[in-house]
Amino acid sequence: MDSIIVVEGLHDEINIKNVFPNAKCVITNGSAVNDETINLLKELAKKYEIILFTDPDFPGEKIRNTISEAIPNCSHAFLRNHDCRSKNGKKVGIEHASKEAIINALSNVYKEQENLEDTITNNELFELGLNGNNNSKVLRNKISNILNIGAPNAKTFLKRINLLRLTKKDLEDLLCKIK
Repeated sequence: MDSIIVVEGLHDEINIKNVFPNAKCVITNGSAVNDETINLLKELAKKYEIILFTDPDFPGEKIRNTISEAIPNCSHAFLRNHDCRSKNGKKVGIEHASKEAIINALSNVYKEQENLEDTITNNELFELGLNGNNNSKVLRNKISNILNIGAPNAKTFLKRINLLRLTKKDLEDLLCKIK
């Protein structure tokens, strides 16, 4: 791999290295990403692809957003919530993911692209029933599951759909599949 995988903790790195022994990882040590880590990643981004691979929970999203804002053109890998649950079902994280889930996530990396117009608007999400309706969350989660982009709220879902460059027609087709 000619990339740096950004993870939250040591156990995440260990699990990734069990699958990809030569992987290069940077650990954020939690959601309060410090300036030292940001500066390190900025330097590494000059030579390596930066892949943000955080847990599918609020702290993971906070880390992803913080680094993504500081370092444009990051790549993103996502795990589905149910693919990284602890044995007791109480925790989620990369450290709990199976080898297959990690391979799948890192085989489906999405690259941010600057200065591209959004392909979908918030109004279009509303028209499609993916925002502002009683079952919007359920529909978003089903589509997110198909696309392997985590289980984001409406705002993050819109951001990820645009990251993938999906069109309204693409979303309509996905909605037909799940209904």
